[in-house]
Amino acid sequence: MHGLGNDFILIDCLNQAVSYKLSAISLLSKRLCDRRFGIGADQILLLESSKKADFRMRIFNADGSEVEMCGNGIRCLAKYIWDRGLSKKNVLSIETIAGIIRPEKKGRLVRVDMGEPVFEPAKIPVKILPPQPPLAKGGTGGGVNSSPVIDYPLKIEDKTFKITCVSMGNPHAVIVVDNVAGFPVTYYGPLIERHKLFPARTNVEFIEILNSSEIKMRVWERGSGETMACGTGASAAAVASGIKGLTGKNVTVRLAGGNLSVVWAGDNHVYMTGPAVEVFTGEINI
Repeated sequence: MHGLGNDFILIDCLNQAVSYKLSAISLLSKRLCDRRFGIGADQILLLESSKKADFRMRIFNADGSEVEMCGNGIRCLAKYIWDRGLSKKNVLSIETIAGIIRPEKKGRLVRVDMGEPVFEPAKIPVKILPPQPPLAKGGTGGGVNSSPVIDYPLKIEDKTFKITCVSMGNPHAVIVVDNVAGFPVTYYGPLIERHKLFPARTNVEFIEILNSSEIKMRVWERGSGETMACGTGASAAAVASGIKGLTGKNVTVRLAGGNLSVVWAGDNHVYMTGPAVEVFTGEINI
């Protein structure tokens, strides 16, 4: 399946046995996501039963690492559930490491309540101690910084980037550039992803502001590399551009694979809307 070219192998674990050893699933993800020796994908999604929600989703990157949340992935998971009649609900509750996420049918699209953005560095996580200009006032004075990380200067080799950090259930560093199409994302992306500032690594969004309601984005996803789209990344980018006053609260995010609509609503929740497509089904011997 794919959401705007961000592609996934969805494994239905409701009626078949799957090894729950982390090392086994990690190896499985590496093998299946390989585009020459496997099926090829950015991530694998496991659809499981849940004791606290309608279903559970686990997400593993192409490098085998498990991650908290995936916006494009959960749209695909929801479409799979609805297409196969596994639930008649128009709004599903899906358990993830990031909490309960609720995808909703919107015609041929899927709208996802992504929850509230998180700006506190320790919860993203970003390892910044006060005082660190140009952060907002304060810090606690006790070695923990609770101020939002907005336009923080991060030097990577020959460049200094102004990063704005936010969690949408997973960590993001958003950087505004003048010409995102020509920017060397594949060079600077991995250097920022694994910088010591980010103890859990980070997703990196490079964005170009087109106007007050449109941005163009390329994304370097933690554990997967550059992908054609990223739902949590688009949400983080819209929030970051909004909090910096560069856009309003209703933003179209233009990605290599297509467009996502992101609304930072009055309830402080972020709502992301986009397509989900099933490409093929099959079996593989492992």
